Amino acid sequence: MNTLKWIRGVNGTLGWFAPKLVASKMRLAFMTPRALPLRDWELPLLASSERITLRFGLSALRWGQGPTVLLMHGWEGRPTQFASLINALVDAGYTVVALDGPAHGRSPGREANVVLFARAMLEAAAELPPLQAVIGHSMGGASAMLAVQLGLRTETLVSIAAPSRILGVLRGFARHVGMPPRARSAFIRQVEQDVGMRAATLDVAHYQLDMPGLIVHAEDDNFVSVKESQLIHEAWFDSRLLRLEGGGHQRVLADPRVIDGVLSLLAGRSLQARQSA
Repeated sequence: MNTLKWIRGVNGTLGWFAPKLVASKMRLAFMTPRALPLRDWELPLLASSERITLRFGLSALRWGQGPTVLLMHGWEGRPTQFASLINALVDAGYTVVALDGPAHGRSPGREANVVLFARAMLEAAAELPPLQAVIGHSMGGASAMLAVQLGLRTETLVSIAAPSRILGVLRGFARHVGMPPRARSAFIRQVEQDVGMRAATLDVAHYQLDMPGLIVHAEDDNFVSVKESQLIHEAWFDSRLLRLEGGGHQRVLADPRVIDGVLSLLAGRSLQARQSA
């Protein structure tokens, strides 16, 4: 029997009688990442990296020499997924530091969420030279924008395939696993208690993003809707929007137009690829 179908069936029945119990189990599932294996193409980059340990045990990989660029992967992601971009940044004369998010890779913890990711970026930045850029993918992009609200300082910011509202992510997950209305509400409340913030406040529309930025999204992204990129762009005055016709949620990281867009932003040049005004 399909596992997701079974979970939806249990949640759809038990969620009416014990909404808090179902919400608790789904909250744990939502915040516990799996450790996924590396692909063969990631191994050479991993072999060329320097493993560093920051305070509180946060782990990261480092490459290159020059101004510092900080990278944050997405949910169940890893630094080496940025392989093409990392190689291009190193070749262009930058130091790249890519974090293992909390509960990911070699960083400590068993659970993770966007707030923990954002705080990890603040902790890393406190030990690194001034940041030339911060680049985040998916949840890493959302956490990068949140980290700026919490005090992270960077010259430029890049968000790739990121959601604009965490509340939308929570509601989408609750629907995906078949929670009925009372269980959905309990699930969101429990997540809010864990992260220490109201989900509604984790909305880019409420943020102050005053540095130059690049927003990247592929139109065929099946995990985070491309519509999210427009909402981020509208809330971020000094941003460029690069929408690609293909690239999905992951392949977009290696797209030459994305790499050119990032390097152009860092160099203060205009984008050569198609962008929205």
